[in-house]
Amino acid sequence: MYYPQQSPGISHKLSAQHDNSPWRMQMFHQQQQQQQSAQQSNVGPPPNSPGYALYTNGALQHPQQHHPLNHPPIHHHQSSLSHFSPPTTAHNHQQHILTGSPHTPAMTHHWQQQLMKCEMSRQARSPFHRARASAMAARTVRSAIPITNPNLVRPPPEENGNSTKSPDSSPNAPNSALNHPSSTVGPIQEPESSLESKTSTSTWNSLDMGGLRLKNLPPTSGLFSFTFLTNLYLNHNDLGNVPPEISKLRQLELLDLSANNLTSLPAEVGLLINLKEFYIFDNSLQTLPNELGNLHQLQTLGVEGNPLSSHLKSMVQKEGTQALIRYLRDTAGPGVTPPSRPWKVLMKPAELEALEQDPHTETFTVLCYNILCEKYATEKLYGYTPSWALAWNYRKDKILDEIKSYDAEFLCLQEVDKTQYETFLLANLGPEGYDGVFHPKSRFKTMSGPEKMQVDGCAIFYKKNRYKLVEFNEIEFSSVAMQRQDFKKTDDMFNRVLQKDNIAIVCLMEDITTGTRLIVANVHITWDHAYRDVKLVQVALLVDEIEKRADHFARYPPPPNLRNGSSESKDGEGANGDSSTPPRPIPTYSDGTKIPLIICGDFNSVPNSGVYEFLSTGTLANDHGDFMSHIYGKYTSEGIRHRLGLKSAYADLQAAATNPNAPAGELLSMTNYTPGFQGVLDYVWYSTSTLSVKAVLGDVDKGYLEKVVGFPNAHYPSDHVSIVSEFRIKPPRPALPKTSTSTSSS
Repeated sequence: MYYPQQSPGISHKLSAQHDNSPWRMQMFHQQQQQQQSAQQSNVGPPPNSPGYALYTNGALQHPQQHHPLNHPPIHHHQSSLSHFSPPTTAHNHQQHILTGSPHTPAMTHHWQQQLMKCEMSRQARSPFHRARASAMAARTVRSAIPITNPNLVRPPPEENGNSTKSPDSSPNAPNSALNHPSSTVGPIQEPESSLESKTSTSTWNSLDMGGLRLKNLPPTSGLFSFTFLTNLYLNHNDLGNVPPEISKLRQLELLDLSANNLTSLPAEVGLLINLKEFYIFDNSLQTLPNELGNLHQLQTLGVEGNPLSSHLKSMVQKEGTQALIRYLRDTAGPGVTPPSRPWKVLMKPAELEALEQDPHTETFTVLCYNILCEKYATEKLYGYTPSWALAWNYRKDKILDEIKSYDAEFLCLQEVDKTQYETFLLANLGPEGYDGVFHPKSRFKTMSGPEKMQVDGCAIFYKKNRYKLVEFNEIEFSSVAMQRQDFKKTDDMFNRVLQKDNIAIVCLMEDITTGTRLIVANVHITWDHAYRDVKLVQVALLVDEIEKRADHFARYPPPPNLRNGSSESKDGEGANGDSSTPPRPIPTYSDGTKIPLIICGDFNSVPNSGVYEFLSTGTLANDHGDFMSHIYGKYTSEGIRHRLGLKSAYADLQAAATNPNAPAGELLSMTNYTPGFQGVLDYVWYSTSTLSVKAVLGDVDKGYLEKVVGFPNAHYPSDHVSIVSEFRIKPPRPALPKTSTSTSSS
């Protein structure tokens, strides 16, 4: 960076006797050297700033990345704040002095960039400076430089350690990143309501309100309805505060509040998770809110010209913005504890009363939870989470406390590695009356040593004082696909299905008192939206395998201790432990569809996906868009179907009854909450002919969600939340009486 002529702003500051600190003197000498070099070559590198254009030898120069001149034109804004009059004179900003000591180290490139951007901010004091510069650039370079929407093509950040590229998009990605979404990229693509469609209705996304001497931004201002904005300039005004409503502008990538009268920042600024550049030069800020630690994508926090504490300023000078962001993040406390999630009772009062009066009523509770495997919980993926809250030693206790609090008969957990299963979960749930089974993803077969122990998979725990495990089956989708004759000759099977190592586990359970049978399955489906055809194949293979195992399970004889024809315990007690209650006949099952069925898992599919449609309706056309025109034998020649009669425990039945043509909906607003995605991905499916839903665990408090940027955090130890459902087993229908013909023939 160089100036052909010495900037009057820099010259003025360096000439001041009280401003000859080592930092300033080092800056002065470097600029003198740059000027001499520039006079010989007449060229110089532009600053790495997305916020400011520079004039060099009379020509407007543009940085290579993130420049607002690559955006649609910046708009002047006076109408929505028309009661503020424009300034009559230039804004006189405060000039704070950067203090130093004789032992101050040589200037770092972090602070050099900071001072350059600060000086450019001070030169942008005239009204609508950026808008006028943008208009000039658009006129002079329109034929050479296309104006593009920066939301559609965003280069990855360079300094913050986070990349918007999918971690498993490369075949050489490390094992710890396989099949796991980044927190900055959703595990599925939002249909039609994505950022592209939201921003495409506006022809501009940058707004310049700089240099207008605004003294106040009313919370009701129309400014905060411009949620499509990516660049907002409020510099060189007289603002004494910024309203919390600034948090509504969640798409902002650049926010300039320089040269105002700010003595504090609202904590809500920390919700602007997409910020890359945040300039607060030349204000009166002595400290910064810890909530700024959420801004893990921030590349530049412009703090020069503020009387900040020496500790904070020194951190920026020596180590840069990211060091300060990490410090603010990791020194933040846990915050206010959220309210407990409420239970939603789905049965009508009459049904509940009848259920309580029936001595043979059988109920059970199922918990489904993706606990976020330890090796996936990295700062690269979850840069907004304090390091202490991301550590497994902290998260594991929160996970265990949550699991134990619901006292469910069945626990279906995803992203559990073998070490966690053996040394933590089984060791701590065993004393609570649980036994369990576990199977890792199929890539564990190719690994050895410690890495093999870190391969995650699925686990099912059950209350061993009520249920016994009759049979345990693991389903490796790639192996099952290889065994299908109609799949073997398709390139798509080799190139797509076999590239994913997802698995499911199936447990055939039996009530040790009543003899009632139950099938519990747990699955983790591949996440990548580019492989939504593979999602369909994996789910179709899952239900095919469950149907086979269910029919096999139905032919099992009753347990020996119950073969006397009644569900009577060893002590002669009935199903509820009451000796006066007459025993109920042992249930028998003519085929697998008569056995109660639960399928839990992280399906990485939203309610309007092909996966959801297939599971809830039982059929899916062979030309469904989610097959993406790939070929998978009978699945894509005849379509897929099942006869399990499934429904999601959280299905919004009331909405469906009101409007049958409405898209599928869930009672929960989300099960996965990160800056890149908020939505429902996890489900508990049940067989409607044999089970009914009594109650489900409700949503996380909405007010709490509005104040956090994503999970995991101090209160929620995974990027997913647990879902819990309580079921009632429908009593078996009595056998039909034999006809006279069959009686005579017997």
